[in-house]
Amino acid sequence: ESEIQTNATMADNRTMAQILQAPIEGYEDAIVVPPINANNFELKRTLINLVQSNQFTGRQDPHNHLRFFNKVTSTFRHPEVPNTTVKLLLFPFSLEGEARIWLDKEPPRSILTGRSRIKVYQPILSPVQNNISAQRNHKFSSKIQRDF
Repeated sequence: ESEIQTNATMADNRTMAQILQAPIEGYEDAIVVPPINANNFELKRTLINLVQSNQFTGRQDPHNHLRFFNKVTSTFRHPEVPNTTVKLLLFPFSLEGEARIWLDKEPPRSILTGRSRIKVYQPILSPVQNNISAQRNHKFSSKIQRDF
């Protein structure tokens, strides 16, 4: 009676836990937050909750959303962290629904500045903007950029 022997060779010396980990390449966030070299920096849960109390879903007035977001984020100050960094950290918490889905589908590392965040409103506003522009020669995007 012969005994079947199988030799399984591994191409590398990774542990089973390492092999079973999901790859993270290509799964980076769209928003790039600059490195924070401050001691004792943390976003308080109350600030995150306040941002989440007025989330943008794609159906509200984006101007009101940006005004509220800017007002809330301007209340947080840290001497070693620029306000734009705080905004980049908090912006994903201000979105839900279609707007959050849009952000999740953006290419990794594609939003580097506050101005880049304006793109979240463009797919939602384009049909409305084109209609109003044709009627009144008015553009939402320039207004949004001024608000932001």
